[in-house]
Amino acid sequence: MSKIVVMGAGVCGLAAGLLLCRGGHEVTVLERDPDPVPSSPEEAWERWSRDGVSQFRLAHYLTPRGRIVLEEALPDVLAGLEAAGGIAFDPLPLMPPSITDRTPRDGDDRFRTVTARRPVFEQVLGRAVDAEPGLEIRRGVSVAELVLRAGNGTPHVTGVRTESGEQLDADLIVDAMGRRSQLPRWLEAAGAKPVHEEAEDSGFIYYSRFFRAASAGMPEYRAPLLMPIGTFSLLTLPSDNDTWSVTVYTSAGDRPLKRLRDPGPWTALVRACPLHAQWLEGEPISEVIAMGGILDRYRRLTVDGKPVATGVVLLGDSWTCTNPSLGRGMTLGLLHAQRLAEVVRAHPDDPDDFAEAWDAVTEAELTPWYRETVEEDRARIHQIEALRHGLEAAPEPGSMPWLQGALLAAVPQDPDAFRAFLANRCCLSLNREVFEDTSFMQRIFELARGSERPPLAGPDRDQLLALLDAAPASA
Repeated sequence: MSKIVVMGAGVCGLAAGLLLCRGGHEVTVLERDPDPVPSSPEEAWERWSRDGVSQFRLAHYLTPRGRIVLEEALPDVLAGLEAAGGIAFDPLPLMPPSITDRTPRDGDDRFRTVTARRPVFEQVLGRAVDAEPGLEIRRGVSVAELVLRAGNGTPHVTGVRTESGEQLDADLIVDAMGRRSQLPRWLEAAGAKPVHEEAEDSGFIYYSRFFRAASAGMPEYRAPLLMPIGTFSLLTLPSDNDTWSVTVYTSAGDRPLKRLRDPGPWTALVRACPLHAQWLEGEPISEVIAMGGILDRYRRLTVDGKPVATGVVLLGDSWTCTNPSLGRGMTLGLLHAQRLAEVVRAHPDDPDDFAEAWDAVTEAELTPWYRETVEEDRARIHQIEALRHGLEAAPEPGSMPWLQGALLAAVPQDPDAFRAFLANRCCLSLNREVFEDTSFMQRIFELARGSERPPLAGPDRDQLLALLDAAPASA
């Protein structure tokens, strides 16, 4: 391959453009949003218009696996993120105080990361792309359709046509257009077979607000980044330049909690959670931002063992998108871009070999993360709905949620259990890899049997509803 068109200049598209260009390819990145990259992180946060990215100003987090990908593949971007005020963060010190063995272990440095607000991260990547010799980025250009030719029974994508009518020929088209990608529709319109797709509403709605430290720096963590509390969950994420986000999320069908759109009830709820109230001590730098209709969706261009088209790939959220509360989106997108550059390098000439290799790598390394996320989403929404109706959600013995429940019960008692749980949250190891270790799981079951259920870290259902009823609406 020599000429590549990347559709979309979000995190995945920009990273893929850089990696492919540095691999010796002629790369053009097309982005429908017209605004150029801002000159500073604050300008990116305050004024950068990215209408094509629905979650642009919602909570984001680069997990340690994402930091490792940048360290390996784009170290200059990692350095740029640090220079832009990205916060160095290590979740290992969030180990529960009940664990007495706090001796450092070999490999503990894998839990470190550097993270930032999404506009800041994209600004750093965008400036790197703008400065990259031989990489062309064209903003304000929308793709209207694909250009295909017949292959050996399989259509082959040879380029794209923009809304202005311009045709750009390429050896490979990379779809990095994110959750809103229209690629399946374009392929069918051009005569290709339907793309395999699985989709379900995760059932959650998010209410996020960003803060900046007033004077004393960021508050201390007294709880995990993500904590379920009865019929809602709290997600607190460090960002850049002494900023952070607090997100309350719950069932989209929970009508009494719709009032969390208002800063008054939202603040009252966070204040009522003793392990999280300190996160209100900063200066708010956003309103409460609501986002619902969150799809867990998976697409695959290989159907019945054959690609529906060659010469094109799905990347990042165009391939799969999941409930964002686990913070995996940017990390898995960067890992996907890294693997794309490797597969392009290993299979430069034969479109069929490339399509087969790309599908195999994606299915082996990325798809298991999607499957586990969906399982966790289903278990949590089932738990919330049961609690809303005064019931107790009991996962089926031996199921993934049941095994994860045992691990969580052991976490406050054992440093190895904590590291195993944390490794999954950091995208370093899959749950299934932990649960397949029979000797480790035997110890987990023993610890879980002797554990007590921790007290609720916030209001129960009745207290929550009374709290929201009493909270004054904002002026």
